[in-house]
Amino acid sequence: MAGAQLKASGMRARVMVADDHPVVRAGLIALITQQSDLELAAEAENGEQAVLLYRQHQPDVALMDLRMPVLNGVDAIRMITGEFPHARILALSTYEGDGDIRRALDAGACGYLLKDMLLTDVLSAIRAVRQGERVIPLGVAARLTKHPERSRLTERELEVLQLVAKGLSNKQAADAIGRTEETVKIHLKNIYSKMSVADRTEAVTLALTRGLIHLD
Repeated sequence: MAGAQLKASGMRARVMVADDHPVVRAGLIALITQQSDLELAAEAENGEQAVLLYRQHQPDVALMDLRMPVLNGVDAIRMITGEFPHARILALSTYEGDGDIRRALDAGACGYLLKDMLLTDVLSAIRAVRQGERVIPLGVAARLTKHPERSRLTERELEVLQLVAKGLSNKQAADAIGRTEETVKIHLKNIYSKMSVADRTEAVTLALTRGLIHLD
């Protein structure tokens, strides 16, 4: 429907593609340029370039990979939406965890697509976002529903969990954040409660699965 409206108006939606993988980027560009109602506005291979090109071209829609060098996709989205509050950005990622999804949406993304989705889904999402809609596919929405908002970890709790995942002891984690060991123990207790786990190993394993933290 959105595609028909664009065609009827004679306006082509200008799309920017930001992805550090040349093959993925080329595939998306080929897909976009084959559509009569879409056109390529710019292409970026890292987050910093994406921000600069967005400022220059101000596309109607931007496809943003989350895992890029120099500046990651979430930070790039945050910078763009901070400067252009009405920017329409679709996060595109292999990350399926609710943590990654929420970070992208919190940064200002209008939707979240997984890279294994059908190309027709990508086109539909671009057109929907162009019309001002939010795009949260059923699979993505299900992941968010499984872990409600009230169970979200604070930034400090995530920081502690990230340090624990790297193998730091409670004392080492305390030194790293400039707090006492007792404070770290309290953070860990809160983390276990929110995540419904029994110990640090289970917490780290679940956090990695959910995309709350990453080791790379």
